[in-house]
Amino acid sequence: MQRCALLESTASSPILYHLIPNPHFLLTPPHPMVRAFAPGKCILFGEHAVVYGHPAVAVAIDSGVEVSLTESDSWTIEGMAFDSWRHPHISHILYDVFEYEGPPLKMDISSGLFSAAGLGSSAALSNAMGAAIHSLMRPGETLDSVELARIGHSAEAKAQGGRASPTDTAASALGGCVVVSAKKVEGTRHIFDASLETPEGKRNWSICKVDLPAEFDASLVLGFTGVGSPTGDMVAGVAKLLAEEPERHADMSAIANITQAGLTALSAGNLRAVGMAMDACHERLQALQVSSPALDALVEAARPHSFGAKLTGAGGGGCMVALTDDPQRVSEAIEIAGGRPLISSLGAKGVRTLD
Repeated sequence: MQRCALLESTASSPILYHLIPNPHFLLTPPHPMVRAFAPGKCILFGEHAVVYGHPAVAVAIDSGVEVSLTESDSWTIEGMAFDSWRHPHISHILYDVFEYEGPPLKMDISSGLFSAAGLGSSAALSNAMGAAIHSLMRPGETLDSVELARIGHSAEAKAQGGRASPTDTAASALGGCVVVSAKKVEGTRHIFDASLETPEGKRNWSICKVDLPAEFDASLVLGFTGVGSPTGDMVAGVAKLLAEEPERHADMSAIANITQAGLTALSAGNLRAVGMAMDACHERLQALQVSSPALDALVEAARPHSFGAKLTGAGGGGCMVALTDDPQRVSEAIEIAGGRPLISSLGAKGVRTLD
């Protein structure tokens, strides 16, 4: 493990997610320590196309972020003084959402995710912190994964100047396979709706799930290039390309069709068809100029031992992902090609408290 340094709506009405503190909180001190874990995520299909209203498919992975909270004489995070201005997502969860008024906390964070690699580490931290504070203030109450997804999304929006997709937080909170789109996607199970007032106007999303077959006997292997993924730059680059070459919108439509085919294959447990969709998606992302020589090298290294492989996330760096029934061999191939491998199940369990 490595050390880490809103307004939502249901389908019918807006709700501001402020939770009511335990009225006996100051009379009954919280448990001396609580721990919570939230997984990271990877995108199987739909990156970049999701910006233009098409669906994105994300799955939770085994690795993630763990948060431990202990009562203390002073506020600290990772042994340093806690500055709420430097950690707006954490202060939002503490004070805006839970209205925390208890004693100072010692906050420790550990992560098994590559940093700045597009694996949702920030969202996992927000979700794990939300689960830990919930456990601290409401001991014994069952965690509501949808509520935590909403809290995590609001925290990410706070930290990102009012701009945040619910994809990362939803995948991390709910676990399994999540589909995020501007509208409900056929063949999926609707979970909740979300909206956010951004500087560019109101955004709306439908968050759905795909139930993966129990006999889905395959693993994911992620390969990190060692180069951070500059999400904002990559999204801006695609927008510029589409403006200069309008015919490239056909690639977006193609990615949407590939995503639908991939979803159908996932639901049926058809590994080869899922892999074919992953390969096809990577080719379209290459056409949109968001891949890189390093990503392509890792994808090519993984493919001989995989059902399919592609970049995952914004591109330009970050990670690729392969679907395989021989994860060790794929890991070795990625390492030989210069990447750092990470093995995961397909659609891991979502956010949870520990102990």
